[in-house]
Amino acid sequence: MSVKVSICKKLSSSFSLNVEFETGAGESCLGILGASGAGKSMTLKCIAGIETPDEGYIAINGRVLFDSAKKINLKPQGRRVGYLFQNYALFPRMTVMENIRAALPGSKIETRQKARGFIENFELSGLEDRFPNQLSGGQQQRVALARMLIREPELILLDEPFSALDSNLREQMQLQFLALIAFRQDVILVTHSRDEVFKLCDGTLVMDAGRSLAQGKTHALFQNPGTVQAARLTGCKNISPVRQTGEKEIYALDWGLSLRTAAPVEPDISHVGIRAHDFKPFTGESSGGKGPCNLVRPAIKISAGEPFEQVVIFTNADARNSAEQGELWWKYSKYLDFAETPAQLFVPPAALLLLRSVESIKKYTV
Repeated sequence: MSVKVSICKKLSSSFSLNVEFETGAGESCLGILGASGAGKSMTLKCIAGIETPDEGYIAINGRVLFDSAKKINLKPQGRRVGYLFQNYALFPRMTVMENIRAALPGSKIETRQKARGFIENFELSGLEDRFPNQLSGGQQQRVALARMLIREPELILLDEPFSALDSNLREQMQLQFLALIAFRQDVILVTHSRDEVFKLCDGTLVMDAGRSLAQGKTHALFQNPGTVQAARLTGCKNISPVRQTGEKEIYALDWGLSLRTAAPVEPDISHVGIRAHDFKPFTGESSGGKGPCNLVRPAIKISAGEPFEQVVIFTNADARNSAEQGELWWKYSKYLDFAETPAQLFVPPAALLLLRSVESIKKYTV
């Protein structure tokens, strides 16, 4: 898949869409991750031709869909783009069979025969004559997917397709989605769930306030999000402004912690992030080459159990003043079953996220 997008669209006096990204070879699915109101859905609508950018360029596999400079703006039906809306947008007065066949070219016999194959593949057999309001959420989604794919789109756009499903059905549909993209190279998935992106997408674009913030291979981007905003959107719970104290040393101002880094700290680094799962009980050994480092003695404020994890919120017991008592999150598997809270926690230097404020850069790429 090769998708190139560089568009601008003013939506209000206080919000403008300014998005630029390009997918790489071998990316079967690009995830667009961002909070509500970041402009994710509007980006999809511009690619599909439902909305028109004020200026810019959109191309799929070298085929230009929109170019404001050359006055190219293909109609939605000419773009060969399949769009799955959040509410699935099924025709309420059409049956499952009629929805799937809607606007499909060919004779009645040909379209029914083709639709039957999709009905079987999407496990909708026996539901052909039902209307959308007689279907479950998962069944409605499968009908919408079948209706979209039967037209053989060149690019598939999915707008938070799992958000309305319960957790069990969501996991089932995600597995079906993985099977779908296993043989297709043309999917863009919009979501606000970092777990969905990590599970389903080999490439990720992070959006914030209508603009592209960071892009890269998903695992690399989670390991090194680059900016404060991207770290938050990828789920980092612990972020503090820092003061550099050495080539590989920083002081976390919110926590009162001196931290040793694995790499030299560049001058524009303004914050540090620690993912909640990266705290480890200190056993007397730590990496860094200069003896124990990155230790904190936790003062527990909250300890709450989730089905398979324990969540602990604590402050630095050795903080010098109230300004350094910012809360920290620690998550660990319940199977570890500590007899008592460890006296000290340790963060490996390589696990520290060195972050920039977004104001200091245009876009971060990994």
